[in-house]
Amino acid sequence: MELLHNAVRAYAWGSRTAIAEMLGREVPAPHPEAELWMGAHPGDPSRVIGPDGTRRSLLDLLAEDPRGQLGDGCAERFGGRLPFLLKVLAAEEPLSLQAHPSAEQAAFGFAAEDAAGLAVDSPIRNYKDPSAKPELICALTEFHALAGFRAPDRTVALLRSLDAPDLAPYTELLAAQPDGSGLRALFTTLITLPQNSLDGLLPQVLDACVAHVKDRGEFDAECRTALELGEAYPGDAGVLAALLLNRIVLSPGEAIYLPAGNLHAYLHGTGVEILANSDNVLRCGLTPKHVDVPELMRVLDFSSGDMPVQRGEPTRPGLWVYRTPCPEFELSRIELAAGESVEVDHGGPQILLCARGSATLSVHRGGHADVLELRRGQSVWLPAADPALRVEATEDAQLFRATPGVP
Repeated sequence: MELLHNAVRAYAWGSRTAIAEMLGREVPAPHPEAELWMGAHPGDPSRVIGPDGTRRSLLDLLAEDPRGQLGDGCAERFGGRLPFLLKVLAAEEPLSLQAHPSAEQAAFGFAAEDAAGLAVDSPIRNYKDPSAKPELICALTEFHALAGFRAPDRTVALLRSLDAPDLAPYTELLAAQPDGSGLRALFTTLITLPQNSLDGLLPQVLDACVAHVKDRGEFDAECRTALELGEAYPGDAGVLAALLLNRIVLSPGEAIYLPAGNLHAYLHGTGVEILANSDNVLRCGLTPKHVDVPELMRVLDFSSGDMPVQRGEPTRPGLWVYRTPCPEFELSRIELAAGESVEVDHGGPQILLCARGSATLSVHRGGHADVLELRRGQSVWLPAADPALRVEATEDAQLFRATPGVP
């Protein structure tokens, strides 16, 4: 059980306060800080802090002793790699409209781009690795997102509520075929509109959104989001495409799972994100980064309906688990009042992050106890060889625990 030193990723959409506050640094930070990475991703692996203060890459530790660090089952199943990546994600501005591939799609795309001679670090490369990237985001603050296609009848109602005459033919595409095929047809049409057509349609739609907000219409939140995106990304077809997605507001402790093919965009807020250890992102708009609409269309899932919001399944007092079908990861939340404790079963490698307060962690080997104090913003690595863990709050505390998923 050892503390981790983690990399902070600086992206333009990040926050100058959220991650800095969590880490106890000066606020505001000198530049936007978007993500705190905890894990063994080759792009920014965590460093394990030894008893003497030396720092070693977690990636190197896994390479030297995969079975000792990961356990036999995890090491064999995932080829000696830590299968998950844990993040704190802080969004001050909207992220790109994006989706992630399945394992089969990623393997095919990675091989195709390799065969085409694209360098792995090329800015126009879609597939950085041959792996899937499902993910789950759990809110630390109120968290706003677009995720998954709204039910077609509700989207037709939204589009018809906008007084935008040039939008009517597009609305009728979906009204005539209110299913996944109709969503595919409408989305494809909107996201591939020629710029001259877009320049005529988009201002009309945004003006209609302004009127809808003034009238306090049924789709007020969706229209406000369209206006926000239109201001941030003028002339971007992604603004229209975003009108087809569910707008979600998560309260702290609530989470959504984003499987392969789910179109989404985080809008604002801070959360703990867990994902398969991949960096494959396919974008179609709302970004200055590389966009590849045809490739995105190849992986998109056009099923529709409300996105299930999880609050965590209580498994014992103070411990909630967020269930997903992913073998790569599982996220748990620990909430304890000062003086309370919980025993956590330990069957594999894990990372614990203290998001609020402080807690004492202890593992017992025979007559010896390994004890560590974990404060807000700190995280710890526990290899598979460590025995069961006891967490005791020294003040009201919230921790998140990342482990491989249930086989």
